[in-house]
Amino acid sequence: MENQLGVLNALDAAKTQWYHFTAIVIAGMGFFTDAYDLFSISLITKLLGRIYYFDAHSAKPGTLPPRIAAAVNGVAFCGTLAGQLFFGWLGDKLGRKRVYGLTLMLMVICSIASGLSFGKSPHGVMATLCFFRFWLGFGIGGDYPLSATIMSEYANKKTRGAFIAAVFAMQGFGILTGGIVALIVSAAFDHAYKALPYNVDREHSTAPQADYIWRIILMFGAIPALLTYYWRMKMPETARYTALVARNAKQAAADMSKVLQVDLNAEQEKVDKIGIEPSNSFGLFSKEFAKRHGLHLLGTTSTWFLLDIAFYSSNLFQKDIFSAIGWLPKAETMSATHEVYRVAKAQTLIALCGTVPGYWFTVAFIDHIGRFVIQLMGFFFMSVFMFALAIPYQHWKTHNAGFLIMYSLTFFFANFGPNATTFVVPAEIFPARLRSTCHGISAAAGKAGAIVGSFGFLYAAQSTHPDKVDKGYHTGIGVKNALLVLGAVNCLGMLFTLLVPEPKGRSLEEITGENEEDKGQQQASVGNVPV
Repeated sequence: MENQLGVLNALDAAKTQWYHFTAIVIAGMGFFTDAYDLFSISLITKLLGRIYYFDAHSAKPGTLPPRIAAAVNGVAFCGTLAGQLFFGWLGDKLGRKRVYGLTLMLMVICSIASGLSFGKSPHGVMATLCFFRFWLGFGIGGDYPLSATIMSEYANKKTRGAFIAAVFAMQGFGILTGGIVALIVSAAFDHAYKALPYNVDREHSTAPQADYIWRIILMFGAIPALLTYYWRMKMPETARYTALVARNAKQAAADMSKVLQVDLNAEQEKVDKIGIEPSNSFGLFSKEFAKRHGLHLLGTTSTWFLLDIAFYSSNLFQKDIFSAIGWLPKAETMSATHEVYRVAKAQTLIALCGTVPGYWFTVAFIDHIGRFVIQLMGFFFMSVFMFALAIPYQHWKTHNAGFLIMYSLTFFFANFGPNATTFVVPAEIFPARLRSTCHGISAAAGKAGAIVGSFGFLYAAQSTHPDKVDKGYHTGIGVKNALLVLGAVNCLGMLFTLLVPEPKGRSLEEITGENEEDKGQQQASVGNVPV
């Protein structure tokens, strides 16, 4: 468009080159760390129960009481939700780069601190763990809007979707690495400190040294974050923030001249002119924002919320599935270290077969078939597989391999579907001065869904028979009915996807209308269906 700044045109038209891959790695390593930190807790909760809630009179190993389990698993989600809102807003106020290093240092410090604990009493250890997991989540939360916004503002318009999706896809490697680290650490301890199964020797089935296993696994999360800190600080601020928000054309041109290795002119007059246009002056709580982007924000928040209910609650069924297909023997037939090894092995296989491939299918196809189609297709197949697992649920109890395949396919289509697109789209469809904030709001809605999925279904999926309920829980609706509810949630996700526009192949300013000269030209909000 003729009103577009030369520096932004240069970014939109740039051929894929080395700095794109550097940006993917720098932003992606943050996401690698996020996933490692968030998902590694599920590898060690059984071990924490054995160490700190051991009861010599019980025929089964110690387990975390329901409230403690909910706090340990979910406190990081609460921190993430708060961090997404706070750092999303701060990223638009102070700039993406200035806030970027802060979130990373918070993650490094809290990863290390969560592996250290005060006192030896169960309450002391759990309280410390929950405190630092909350602040770890707070730092992780900041990474969502900042990484997505930085990548969208650096990318060219032709491959922007693939670049943002590639950053998000590093989550898959983070989950995989968590499993591998747990395998190595538990195998090493199992070899060095032999312990008998719980039903043979209750007192000595948990070696005293096992306390180091969970600490090492959690603290390892600081390493990848620390390695990328220097490179994050060297990245220049994005041209879109510098030009369209900070209104400094000279700095934007100088920064991108170095990045793109071409001479770019500073167009201060044009920047000033764009800055006073009505399309660039409305705020988040204005009627103009509601008119232009209200439905878009409803679409991005609702779809992310619904997806995360289904995505995170699906993780709850892992222990049932692993036990049913024989991947996890009964807890009392294993020692503590061996149990960590078996849980890590099972989760690593699921990540390898369903989680990681799904992410990279999105990267490969997002700029060809578009965000809208991938999101709609993902929700559709997640619904199909949830219903296919739920309706003949009794059948699957005796056909474990089939259940595992269906379960893996649910994860595959979550990742080759809405789990990736809900991250990509909010970084593209909102104006530069509100982009990080709106992405943070959308992501926070997702984490609210994760909290509902993790806690609500933890209780809801309990058996309807009082004698089959996990210790400390009340009766629920059962796994079959829980799966039916999740299938319905995915159907709702398909419905709300219709509110989200298709940004494929267009410049960010064309999508948001930031370079329009008068209101007659506005087309940014047209089309709540794909173009």
